[in-house]
Amino acid sequence: MVENASRSPRASEPVDRYVGSQIAARRMALGLSQTALAERVGVSFQQVQKYESGRNRISASRLHGLAQALGAPIQAFFPQATDRPDDGDLSLIRAVGATPEGRAMALTFSRMENRAIRQALTRLVEVLVQAA
Repeated sequence: MVENASRSPRASEPVDRYVGSQIAARRMALGLSQTALAERVGVSFQQVQKYESGRNRISASRLHGLAQALGAPIQAFFPQATDRPDDGDLSLIRAVGATPEGRAMALTFSRMENRAIRQALTRLVEVLVQAA
């Protein structure tokens, strides 16, 4: 990897933000709060926030601990060969996760087992957006 002279060696890269967003998505899918995950890995919830936003880079040992705490292999947090860290789906995930309401809605939505209810809720949100 070629070091960019204009960036600090500790500055985060797009892949750091991608890994953080994957950690956040996995945590929310499991119904864990940032505090609960922080307690599992021995950091503050503020540090988990920084990891998830990509503001702080994650060391290999910390990523290993996060993967264990989330019950996922480390490679699950990295983009696949066909994925790009800045693709449209990731932007959508970031947009939803950018607000407390979006995170709560994503968590609740992921827990809905009935497909018809998920579809109805999606249609309702689309109608509300058009009316706004």
